[in-house]
Amino acid sequence: MRIPVISKSSVDGDANYSPPKAFPIGPFTKYAHNPILKPNPDWEFESGYLYNASAIVVDGYVFLLYRAQNKQKESSVGLAWSEDGFQFKKYHKPIIWATEPWEQGGGIEDPRIVRDPKSKLFIVTYTAYDLSTARLCVATSEDLFHWKKYPSFVPHYWQDLARTSDNKTLIRNEWLKSGAIFTERNKDGKYYMIWGDSDLHLAESDDLVHWSLTSGDFNANKFAQPRFNFENKLIESGPAPIKLNNGKNQWVFFYNASTTGGEDIPRETYTISEMLIDYDHIRDGPVARLEKPILKPEQRNEVEGQVNKVVFCEGIVQFKGKWLLYYGQGDSELGVAYTDV
Repeated sequence: MRIPVISKSSVDGDANYSPPKAFPIGPFTKYAHNPILKPNPDWEFESGYLYNASAIVVDGYVFLLYRAQNKQKESSVGLAWSEDGFQFKKYHKPIIWATEPWEQGGGIEDPRIVRDPKSKLFIVTYTAYDLSTARLCVATSEDLFHWKKYPSFVPHYWQDLARTSDNKTLIRNEWLKSGAIFTERNKDGKYYMIWGDSDLHLAESDDLVHWSLTSGDFNANKFAQPRFNFENKLIESGPAPIKLNNGKNQWVFFYNASTTGGEDIPRETYTISEMLIDYDHIRDGPVARLEKPILKPEQRNEVEGQVNKVVFCEGIVQFKGKWLLYYGQGDSELGVAYTDV
């Protein structure tokens, strides 16, 4: 098997990339031959489950950084690549795995990847989970195979407020996860990240690697909170936002949502939707969002899995005339949905 060689000179993005002109992107169609990736029981690191992949286009390939779990449910990050965006080859070892004390037990969860347009470093946000606390961390690489980790930027005083399925609230100390990065500087000179898995919050950076919260106060830091029934339990960051070509500094942001139930969506169902963001006024929150999800669990492996009733996205790319949205199915396997550019 030929393994692609990636370096700082590698070219990212589709050669014929055409930025979207309007919100929302879609509608999306689920690929008829999902799942596109399943766990390999002969590889220990992914012998349990494979799902929740981030995606990036480099040197004419779609690369997926996916969450793998062994039979003990410890997570690591695997790598796969494709020349058409649908048929993938997998590397036989994890590329990011638990090495730090704050990663032991639970491991490395849910990568989201971008590339710094200046330094050409690949930058991944991931959740380090020690079976007690989720901490948002960053790692960097020049070649997608070798990664330098940075400690979590979660402050010890941070208290996250989560909602349970029976409409109660739960305080989680030092809990941060799910970071989606803008790779362009804001007009204030900072880079921004949208993160969170109850409400959505903001972090800022001078270099895309070292991050701090825009405010240590929960309410002052809040970017967005649930509004509609399908998202009334939580909203959680998806992949990096996508800039529109509409003469404004507006971006499309895919996100994940869960519900306490009602209307046409059962309790604890995870769905995928989109927001519109004005990056010049990011601290004001989203400009608009869809009233209904764009994807919801329908196929058997989405309705029944390690976690039932789940579709969950962390990766979207434009490749060969299509938008390809990669999403976890039931926290067990990986699917893709597509729409024409």
